[in-house]
Amino acid sequence: MTTERYNAREAEPKWQKIWDERGIFRTGNSGTGPKYYVLEMFPYPSGRIHMGHVRNYAMGDVVARYKRAKGFDVLHPMGWDAFGMPAENAARDNASHPATWTYKNIATMRTQLQSMGLSLDWSREVATCDPSYYKHQQRLFLDFLAKGLVDRKQAKVNWDPVDHTVLANEQVIDGRGWRSGALVEQRELTQWFFRIGLFAEDLLAGLDTLDRWPEKVKVMQRNWIGRSEGQMVRFALAANAFGTTEVEVYTTRPDTLFGAKFLAIAADHPIALAAAEGNPDLTDFIAECRRSGTSAAAVETAEKRGYDTGLTVAHPFDATWQLPVYVANFVLMDYGTGAIFGCPAHDQRDLDFANKYGLGNTPVVCPPDADPATFVVTDVAYDGEGKIINSRFLDGMTIEAAKAEVAKRLEVASLGNRPVGKRQVNFRL
Repeated sequence: MTTERYNAREAEPKWQKIWDERGIFRTGNSGTGPKYYVLEMFPYPSGRIHMGHVRNYAMGDVVARYKRAKGFDVLHPMGWDAFGMPAENAARDNASHPATWTYKNIATMRTQLQSMGLSLDWSREVATCDPSYYKHQQRLFLDFLAKGLVDRKQAKVNWDPVDHTVLANEQVIDGRGWRSGALVEQRELTQWFFRIGLFAEDLLAGLDTLDRWPEKVKVMQRNWIGRSEGQMVRFALAANAFGTTEVEVYTTRPDTLFGAKFLAIAADHPIALAAAEGNPDLTDFIAECRRSGTSAAAVETAEKRGYDTGLTVAHPFDATWQLPVYVANFVLMDYGTGAIFGCPAHDQRDLDFANKYGLGNTPVVCPPDADPATFVVTDVAYDGEGKIINSRFLDGMTIEAAKAEVAKRLEVASLGNRPVGKRQVNFRL
């Protein structure tokens, strides 16, 4: 028995022509079956498709065809992610106008995708660079603006001097732009900010309703939203420094305050920038911090380094207990207040830093199976449960009880006619 091989070069053009003439994949507005929408990620019109495109659109095509076979009225459109910096840079590099370059690439890639015989409704094609498309985005933006969901303000950004664009923290690798390889600069630019933080609680609660989502994806989303319950604590500077008398710290572990050994501030913290004026060594250190990656992974894996400002702050429960203030490369301005207190015994990052600079550590949480009189921390921080030790009036309490007691006491203590501390919910979002 012989089997005839499928001749794609003959069969595909024949049937694709018939499909096109009959409008097999066109979706009207008066279908009688249940509606089903299939949309794969829009491709960027680089000028040619590759196997990644084939894989992506073949999978979507299988879903669309299956649903049609089951009687669904399927809408399966195509579009082009054609607006923004990559198109501008590609046009510049090819000495072409961005519109000319982009639409030429779209035409080429459209022909390539059509040759695959995908069940796409090409009458619904859109390009995000076309005014007929982005006028809707502009209307949405104006609606957001009218509702107070957009702010305009200045903020620090990662600037790629070669690509002439802003980079996300994750796009800075070893201080360089992921695409150009150029040393990234920190610039202060006027920007628009969407106030998505207003919806953080709703987004978090909504995850519990997504019963068909993989748990690992929901965990990633929860971490991205980053809800935490903690306390804002005001540390008094020993002397008025650069026009301020205090440093605010947000912490989720107020129970470990008696284990504090230092205060660390971000390189872009106002106190750090003020202290750097006339101090070339600190200026150089800040510049080095800015060249480092600022993604969570980069900060986590980088060697913990700091610069002693010479400033000190008083412990919130003991004005005679002074803590040194460092500028540190692992503290970022875009979370909390850009300042932390270091408790080396119970945070590995703080312990690595304290060991490097000889700051020591005092355990204040004792594991259930350890003797408080002999429990010590050397190279591995203890971050588990236990009873509070070495903490004066907190000794013997559980972690949660100690948090509540610290909050209660700091809320009634006063610094400059304001409470030393207050409970606060923060979001990483």
